[in-house]
Amino acid sequence: MKKYRYILDKSSKKFVCRACGKKRFVRYIDTETGEYLPEQYGRCDRESKCSYHFNPYKDGYSNRKREQKHIQCTNKLKLQPIKPLRKTHISFIPHEVLNLTFQGYEKNIFIQNLLTHVAYPFNVEDIEKVISLYQLGTVQRGYRTGAITFPYIDRKNNIRTIQVKQFDKNNHTTSTDFLHSIIEKHHTRNNKPLPEWLKAYKKNEIKVSCLFGEHLLNEYHQNPVALVEAPKTAVYGTLYFGFPELSTDFIWLAVYNKSSFSFNKLKVLQGRDVFVFPDLSENSNTFKEWEQEAKDYEKQLPGTKFIFSDLLERLSPETDKKKGNDLADFLIKQNWQQFRNRNKQQPTKPMASVSQIKPLINDFYHELPNIEYFESIKELDNWNNDISELEIYFKTINLPTNSIRLNAYTIITEPKLFINSHLLIVKAYNGNRIFLPYLNRLKKFKHLIDKKNDRVDSTLAYNSQLSLLNQNGK
Repeated sequence: MKKYRYILDKSSKKFVCRACGKKRFVRYIDTETGEYLPEQYGRCDRESKCSYHFNPYKDGYSNRKREQKHIQCTNKLKLQPIKPLRKTHISFIPHEVLNLTFQGYEKNIFIQNLLTHVAYPFNVEDIEKVISLYQLGTVQRGYRTGAITFPYIDRKNNIRTIQVKQFDKNNHTTSTDFLHSIIEKHHTRNNKPLPEWLKAYKKNEIKVSCLFGEHLLNEYHQNPVALVEAPKTAVYGTLYFGFPELSTDFIWLAVYNKSSFSFNKLKVLQGRDVFVFPDLSENSNTFKEWEQEAKDYEKQLPGTKFIFSDLLERLSPETDKKKGNDLADFLIKQNWQQFRNRNKQQPTKPMASVSQIKPLINDFYHELPNIEYFESIKELDNWNNDISELEIYFKTINLPTNSIRLNAYTIITEPKLFINSHLLIVKAYNGNRIFLPYLNRLKKFKHLIDKKNDRVDSTLAYNSQLSLLNQNGK
């Protein structure tokens, strides 16, 4: 593999970006001398909001330096060879650490949003499947309580890193962290020695060194790959397009961020058809950069095809591009049930070429309906009796003051708020089966309260009978 003399500084040191004025600029260094290149050479890591990148290999700097070196070495017939970069040992996160995250899903804001707070809530079964598929977990205590964990597991089942993300009620990212960093802070605050695995892991130059979902490549050998930027988008893609049950179904992988669309990560996709969905960006910068890089990668990876569709770029307003919206922002507005059903209607026989798969992606973009379309679909159901019965019931009982577990992943902590919000929705969309999960959750909640009250009534009746017997005995 080609070794580069000029590389971006891998330390944590940042400079002020001359384009945006933020201290987020990473400069290029000369690997032979260890010195920084002139201050204009570097890249701002505010990729979606600035994207300034001045590359020494693109403006002739590297050629000029080579010529200068040749002049200085007139007594030599050839240039001095570039010193090879030192090969470093890679340490991994133990599986025991990952296993500790596989609980507490009732606290997981991201998961709970998918079950209760999105316009079209998902089935518990599908959420369980996607958790298992990507080995998603939860931070259960500390300052990151309620955050979801996205593990990056390579093809050999090694855990390269575990990203931690906190989301708001709309499943928009509020903060990002890494589990190894959280563990290190915990030990430092409590004056505890770091675990041996963490000492070794900290020496890794690159932490996010594989694709999110890469471990799925071993199980699904023939499937086409849908490649996105963030793990959240990969999860959404799986929930909407469906799980990889046939050899023609997508497996959804993520690179981590804009600059992670690199050869080192993508070489594991050799021989695959890869459908690429870059995040939106101003002037379509991300799309253009990835598409150009993909052409170079195809030359180095025989049998690999990267397929891009620019429909999302062309259909999106400038406001979405400035925000850096992605495929997930569009998917979550759609009814996953109808979306999934449409995909199932596509031919299920093995596809012989990329040209047969590509129309499915294009159809997806062309057929993206808006919310008003779904709101206009009124099925023949009528929920008037159910709604009236539920309203009367909840008005005539004393609501529980403690939390109630609705299912394996949902705990109702504010019963009154839960009831009022769900009643508003089922009234507004009375008879529309898209919103049937809201009605079903109200019924399930009523059933759980009835069971609890029955136990209380039985206990009171037993105590009353026991008291009567005692009195008669006297």
